[in-house]
Amino acid sequence: MHASLTALSPSTAFFGAGLHDRHTDVNGLPAAAPAVDSSDLLKGQKTVAIFHNGSIYRLQATKLGKLILTK
Repeated sequence: MHASLTALSPSTAFFGAGLHDRHTDVNGLPAAAPAVDSSDLLKGQKTVAIFHNGSIYRLQATKLGKLILTK
């Protein structure tokens, strides 16, 4: 019997591949939400405002490539 490893993309590795139920992972835990690339949100800007439940939040990219979300 042979075992082989297959390289997965980061999103496939994180969210799982070939799950039997799209609402749970292989351990029966709730599945993670789809990923959104930060560059799609920031669109070349350092900061973007996000309106959520009647409040405005600020998503900011730092010089070190981290994200900060503030209310």
